[in-house]
Amino acid sequence: MDKRILRISLTAALAGFLFGFDTVVISGANQPIKELWGTNWFLGETPFTFHGIFIMSMALWGTVLGSLFGGIPCDKIGRKKTLLWIGILYFLSAVGSALAVEPYSFSFFRFIGGVGVGASSVAAPIYISEISKASNRGRLTAMYQFNIVFGILIAFISNYLIGLLFTPDNAWRWMLGIEGLPALIYTIMVLKIPNSPRWLALKGSEDSTILNALHNLGIEKDLAMARLSELKKSLETSISNQKEKLFAGKYNKPLLLAFLIALFNQLSGINFVLYYAPEILERAGLASGESLLSSISIGVINLVFTFIGIALIDKLGRKQLMYIGSIGYILSLAMVGWCFYSGASSLLLLIFILVFIASHAVGQGAVIWVFISEIFPNKVRAYGQSWGTGTHWVFAALITLLTPTFLDSEIGIFKENPWPIFIFFSTMMVLQLLFVIFMMPETKGVSLEDLAKKMRGAKK
Repeated sequence: MDKRILRISLTAALAGFLFGFDTVVISGANQPIKELWGTNWFLGETPFTFHGIFIMSMALWGTVLGSLFGGIPCDKIGRKKTLLWIGILYFLSAVGSALAVEPYSFSFFRFIGGVGVGASSVAAPIYISEISKASNRGRLTAMYQFNIVFGILIAFISNYLIGLLFTPDNAWRWMLGIEGLPALIYTIMVLKIPNSPRWLALKGSEDSTILNALHNLGIEKDLAMARLSELKKSLETSISNQKEKLFAGKYNKPLLLAFLIALFNQLSGINFVLYYAPEILERAGLASGESLLSSISIGVINLVFTFIGIALIDKLGRKQLMYIGSIGYILSLAMVGWCFYSGASSLLLLIFILVFIASHAVGQGAVIWVFISEIFPNKVRAYGQSWGTGTHWVFAALITLLTPTFLDSEIGIFKENPWPIFIFFSTMMVLQLLFVIFMMPETKGVSLEDLAKKMRGAKK
């Protein structure tokens, strides 16, 4: 693997680190904010709490907006400039959230951070997939997911250490504000990466500009000329009205595949566990400090098994990893539900939660961003990525919004014992396994241009 491609891909993938950090850092601020501002009240006669909508899920609604519309800047101003603005949004969100003096401004800054998260889940996988070779595209694109889980781990560790160093009244501000430092470093690093040659070709840039971008990726002159010719050939047809064409019927197959893999990703319950890990573990009998420390073990397992998934994704393929992950999901989630139902020890519960995290990391975690970025052709890849990631984040937001209702509501059937939630997630993963068996194609080792032909209705 060319070191220059690796370095550039890693820089773009660092958007995932900020994604992961931003996603989980709120778990440490959940309880302190609830106590400080008294946000755990219900909105009128609805089952929704102010805390659930404005404190916990506001960032996810920003993520929905960023993912649904992230394809527009990716297409109009390019993948690189979009990644740059994402870094700026992360920085503003971190500083603003930390300095907020009331829940409404806090929610606003969490929202713009969510926009950055959503846009990064569109821009980074697209950029990396477009500068990679077919033989290493899976590993390079999956580095985005690796950085997500690395960010999650660092957020858990950061929350734990800051919780030890500062008083509860101020700790949550440091937990959120510390993200501004990596956000600033990332933004500066993105300035040095080249534009995607595929995007330059798509926008009709001069041959010299495209060749310069290929050269900056470490591709030698003769190979660059051949690559330029291949790119121009794949884009011979009209590229007008791209957004409209995505839903014109021609791309129904990749649209359905992207929707289903994103839907099942959230119906596994992964965001439910990551966002509410400390609270879930406290309900299992661990003290507050122990639950935060145990959350770190979730981050460690997530990181280790994501690394394993990345190592295997171009060897076993995307579909095989999804088989492994689906079976692991079904068994582990069923056992977590049983542990809550039977009152089993908190240690046994933690073990099965860790098996669940490992199953996600090897399967859906390693595959989802790679798979969605592969199955749409060059002409509509940005908008197709927005479709898939938008689906992902809509359901992530809904699950996070509804969780406080299930966990805190006086009339909620899961207030005392949340075991039915995990049984529901386990049942959904049976459906995911059927999706993998009967619908999901294998995409490893195939060029993006050949995959485009395959998705148009050719044989699997």
